[in-house]
Amino acid sequence: MNGKILVIKHVSNEGPGLIKTFFEGKGWPVELVDFSNGDLLPGNLDGIAAAVLLGGPMNVYEEKEYPFLKKEDDFIARLIIEEIPFLGICLGAQLLAKACQGRVFKSNTAEIGWYTVNVTKEGRHDTLFYGLSAGLTVFQWHEDTFEVPEGGTLLVRGRACRNQAFKVGNYAYGLQFHIEATPAMVSEWMKDQTGKVDVNKIFKGSIEKRDLLENQANTILSNFQRIIESSLRLKKIMKQYIEDRTWSEKKAICWWEVN
Repeated sequence: MNGKILVIKHVSNEGPGLIKTFFEGKGWPVELVDFSNGDLLPGNLDGIAAAVLLGGPMNVYEEKEYPFLKKEDDFIARLIIEEIPFLGICLGAQLLAKACQGRVFKSNTAEIGWYTVNVTKEGRHDTLFYGLSAGLTVFQWHEDTFEVPEGGTLLVRGRACRNQAFKVGNYAYGLQFHIEATPAMVSEWMKDQTGKVDVNKIFKGSIEKRDLLENQANTILSNFQRIIESSLRLKKIMKQYIEDRTWSEKKAICWWEVN
């Protein structure tokens, strides 16, 4: 283990939930950047093993109202260039699409509640969804959707809203659905939604599906942990290679200088 898990939070009631529980349970330090508290993104990527971008009620194109959205574009781009594993949840997935020049726009159908989505053939061969069934039960809350950026890969699709999860490069993932949500979080999110959706049905579902959802989330997060560890191993190998090569070059220079 080498580095911390950076979790970026947009609003006070959308926290890391099961993501924080999982990584802290595995001994990874979790650092929270909370924009609702006025926190700022780190100035450099030193010590960051992976970054997780959570959801929020704002839209990715509301940069005047929420200036941090533009800064997140640049931050995500730096993570991709440095090949630091990234996981975007809901708004975080849309921000990943936007940072990679994918279009984000209003969906024909808003999704709030429990939905079944399906892992694509490409998703079944991707590490993040290894060990999961083809059909996933997920919690959704979004009105916008996104285009998979050029060069990206669609990993999960839905019926009402097609693009549900995608990958860019080797280590960047976006999930439209919420894998972090606990029953307490769902209850908090639903408390002001009277008239729009069947609040009682949605909350009841979070209780009935608790074990399924936790197991599913833990499988995805275990796979993401393997992706992080693979990234760190590769960086360590490359660093050692560069150091060894530099040392060899120095020795060669010294030999020529002596002789």
